[in-house]
Amino acid sequence: MESDSGIQYRRQMKSAETVAPAVEALIQDLPKVELHVHLEGSMQPATFLELVRKYDVPGLPRSLKEVGDYYEFRDFPHFIDVYIASVQVLREEADFALLTRDVAARLAAQNVRYAELHVSLYNHLVRGVPASVVFAGIEHGRRDAEREHGIRLRWIPDFPGDFGVEAGEQTLDAVLADGPPSVVGFGVGGIEVGRTPFKGIYARARAAGLHSIPHAGENGGPERVWEALTTLGAERIGHGIDSMQDPRLVEHLSRHQIPVDVSPTSNLRTRAIASIEEHPLPRMLDAGLLVTLNSDDPPMFGTDLVNEYRTAHILGLDGADLARLARNGVAAAFLEPADKRALSAEIDAVLADSQPA
Repeated sequence: MESDSGIQYRRQMKSAETVAPAVEALIQDLPKVELHVHLEGSMQPATFLELVRKYDVPGLPRSLKEVGDYYEFRDFPHFIDVYIASVQVLREEADFALLTRDVAARLAAQNVRYAELHVSLYNHLVRGVPASVVFAGIEHGRRDAEREHGIRLRWIPDFPGDFGVEAGEQTLDAVLADGPPSVVGFGVGGIEVGRTPFKGIYARARAAGLHSIPHAGENGGPERVWEALTTLGAERIGHGIDSMQDPRLVEHLSRHQIPVDVSPTSNLRTRAIASIEEHPLPRMLDAGLLVTLNSDDPPMFGTDLVNEYRTAHILGLDGADLARLARNGVAAAFLEPADKRALSAEIDAVLADSQPA
């Protein structure tokens, strides 16, 4: 059978040879934080197939080649359909623990020190998987990973906005009843519908001490970002690339240094942009936005965080810019100030020791 690393999905991650050796070394050495990555969307094909066979799930791929075909997305709604179908393989505590350990090991191998992972909680609740099972599994995996790899993981449970207010209420109720202390925020994703109907849900979440971290402005226009800010009290914006269509919004985000979690390859693969060359990442940085770099759903999009740094370099960012992105991730993370200072100092030291082209 073809190995996990041999799968091409009809596209390849940008090779280390695409960038100068000194830049590649910098990318590898930089301590990293990842803030917009989905736990379920990080399931590697081998793990996915192991669970497909475990439960004999009909209608899902049975080989690595079929997984590659499965991950060829026509558009964003098609990606959501595939994503929802894929989570069917996660049913028991052991499945969630297995997934978490694997995802954490792969993040740690990229020198990711801290990650906040979105958990698609509603997609499990609606299948009859209790929140207690989901949280027990991911916490088991988190503790194992932190002990083995030293990486720290935190959780952002979310719900698909296109499933309506009831889905959000059910998800938040489950978080408040069963969520462990490692839950730091509350998210909304899915098809990008209006965010205003979720105002009451987010008021409850914030009152309970959860940070507001909605997806907005991926493909719904700058008005979705405004809604997230004004009605949901968003503290970070997931994606947010459509913000660049509204100069007043750009100025607001820049002035208040509201983080925007950007995932270039994801935007390309879901057809939010037509080509990687037109991605607004460089313009966002030039405008003074606090942009963080992320992989979103890495195996589904044929990428990982290291590859996103390569992509950023190919878009024109130099070594200092890449270090800036790494520092931005630290600044936007829900870490203690002392931890932020230590990580930022380490990033500065790595940059000072590098000779990027």
